[in-house]
Amino acid sequence: MHRHEGPPPRKFVPLAVAAALLVLTGAGLLIDAYDDRPPWGTDIAYEGGYVLASRIRGYDTDGSRTRSLLAGECARMERDGMGGDRAVHDPAAWVEGCLDGAAGHPSRNQGLIR
Repeated sequence: MHRHEGPPPRKFVPLAVAAALLVLTGAGLLIDAYDDRPPWGTDIAYEGGYVLASRIRGYDTDGSRTRSLLAGECARMERDGMGGDRAVHDPAAWVEGCLDGAAGHPSRNQGLIR
């Protein structure tokens, strides 16, 4: 029986270094293109607003809070920083998601395969 030990390290090391440089270059290009925002940040912001408004709507027994959300409280909440980290990605999408959730509309991302 003959034991095969693979390629010698002097052939493997340059390939590993080249692969690492390629990955770091790709990561640098992505960071440069999107800064701190992930590429799907708009979807994250929309869903954050949608979920918050849906929860508020679900616990609103008399409907007053839902009416105030639709009358402009979504925009006020985002402006006051109540949207959290998700709203930072795309504030307009967060407000749009909040309005859709308050109105009881289905999420624009529902049923989509991405």
